[in-house]
Amino acid sequence: MLRFVASVLITSGILMLADAGLTLAWQEPVSAFFAAREQGRLAHKLDVEAAGVVARDKLLVASIRDVKRRLARLGAIERKRARTGDPIGRIKLPTLGRHYVVVQGTDTDTLRKGPGHYPSTVFPGEPGTMAIAGHRTTYGAPFRTIDQLKSGQHIVLAMPYGTFTYSITSITIVQPEDMSIVTPTPVPTVTPTVVNGGVAAIAGIALGSVVNRTRQVDLKWRR
Repeated sequence: MLRFVASVLITSGILMLADAGLTLAWQEPVSAFFAAREQGRLAHKLDVEAAGVVARDKLLVASIRDVKRRLARLGAIERKRARTGDPIGRIKLPTLGRHYVVVQGTDTDTLRKGPGHYPSTVFPGEPGTMAIAGHRTTYGAPFRTIDQLKSGQHIVLAMPYGTFTYSITSITIVQPEDMSIVTPTPVPTVTPTVVNGGVAAIAGIALGSVVNRTRQVDLKWRR
């Protein structure tokens, strides 16, 4: 009996070490499976449902001739409509070969689905800062390698109403309680942040967040 119990404990320990090793080297596998399934469901919802709603919204702003003003109005409409957990667009990191559906909200359950938009910040097209949070080691680890981005590289936000390209201007490490990352800026900006990091993320302890500061360099009206 004791030999059986010892074997079970040894096996459990090996599995826990293997899981921790995978988390450090890549990402936590169980939550990654959950996140991938959610991303697929959200992508379908974004392409089918959100696109239809935005098509109707575009008719409301058709009289606005200036593209920037038109996109700003659409961003405001979509932001006010967004509900926690809804897919709102996609974030693309071309130099890292990554892209994810972004959801509305930054609570625990929402961030398990993918990168989340801070509800207190703007949508692309509106003046000011759009902030997005994402996990670094769990739930697909969307921002695991975000610290590899460099100044001058691009972040693209593909929204149902337009595509917005941002150039990274600086990379900063801030403490979890530092909310300056969501401070409005005079120019359109997107600020991706990580909600956990490194080994400590396994225990659910938040470390300093990597913040990529950007400026918008291009925007396109989506027909």
